[in-house]
Amino acid sequence: MILAVALGSAIGGVARLLLGAAVQQRFGPGFPGGTLLINITGSLVLGFLMRFAMATPAISPEMRGFLTTGLCGGYTTFSTFTFETMALLNDGEVGRASAYVAASVALSLLGVYLGAAAAGGLIALRQR
Repeated sequence: MILAVALGSAIGGVARLLLGAAVQQRFGPGFPGGTLLINITGSLVLGFLMRFAMATPAISPEMRGFLTTGLCGGYTTFSTFTFETMALLNDGEVGRASAYVAASVALSLLGVYLGAAAAGGLIALRQR
């Protein structure tokens, strides 16, 4: 299990680095769009995986550890989110910080919901 989580964390961390940098280049330094996208997509994937893994025997405990604690844990960046929010506040960017927090929370909750709904649809298809 430890090896599975460690491998997933390494892959998730590299994916976060590459995707975050690519997205941030497009957004520029004024808004942490890369972190926002990573938090939303990470929430979507985690919602899907947890719903699917808990409802079916298709994913072993080791694979669940690899995918959730490892891959998603290495990929999502909530600590970076809080640091960037504080940086915006320290720069006097209260409006941007507020928009960032609201978008992160609302869209990440939506991501978990959509991921879980997608898993529910897949489960229903498998049970036919």
